[in-house]
Amino acid sequence: MTATSFIKMHGLGNDFVIIDLRQQTLGVDPALIRRITDRRRGVGGDMLITMGPPRNPRAQIFMGIYNADGSEVNACGNANRCIARLMMEETGKQQIMIETNAGLLQCWAGEGGLITVDMGAPKFEWQDIPLEERMDTRGVDIKIGPIDSPVLAFPSAVNMGNPHCIFFVPDIAAHDPERIGPLVENHLLFPERTNVGFAQIRARNDIRLRVWERGVGVTQACGTAACAVVAAAARTGKNLADRKVRVELDGGVLEIDWREANDHIYMTGPATHSFRGMLAVGLVAEP
Repeated sequence: MTATSFIKMHGLGNDFVIIDLRQQTLGVDPALIRRITDRRRGVGGDMLITMGPPRNPRAQIFMGIYNADGSEVNACGNANRCIARLMMEETGKQQIMIETNAGLLQCWAGEGGLITVDMGAPKFEWQDIPLEERMDTRGVDIKIGPIDSPVLAFPSAVNMGNPHCIFFVPDIAAHDPERIGPLVENHLLFPERTNVGFAQIRARNDIRLRVWERGVGVTQACGTAACAVVAAAARTGKNLADRKVRVELDGGVLEIDWREANDHIYMTGPATHSFRGMLAVGLVAEP
């Protein structure tokens, strides 16, 4: 069996095992994804990302996105920047188009090694999240704690290529994502599960955010969550924040700009190389 090469990268600590399938083959399945992303027995990572030939001629690359639990998802903002950086280094271009299952994402190189990604327009309709039933997504019917005095209640829901549920709280340190995250991720209201955010608005242009990612757990950063929290805070009825916001996650800061001109959200942040290596044949071949 031929050894498989990989690249390890991260965006603000949200880390990925990246496998380029344009010139090598690997049968990606949930069990293999779990083995590769295992932090004790594999390479370790929040996600496995694959690079392949694009189906759309406008794109330079197709990006496959898989959570550490083996499930496939449609979007990952931090991985977008990592793949964009790899393609910029490969092609010498300062602008890259990435194809994902959620659509085409345009990326630009910026100052200081930062990369900006056009993440598209947020979706707010209940069927687009998706939710199991019709309701106002500015405050969905979820309560944590006693019914008459819940600790958390009525989070906002946004789709940024994947579903997000966001609790706005006065003190982010008062809530434990590892305890609450799994309860909300697997709530019956979310047929595709959901990412769960805990957001403290420190100023209209400054939000502190922690994230429980579905299929992964607490992560150092989540690009789509940073986009979702700005959209949820700024949209009509909430109006808690401006459209251009500094979002601080556990691993660092993303700059988010929700532009009125086209309704698209632009995310800017770093993409960092960790190391390159070869997957052990036994890890790939293990039944």
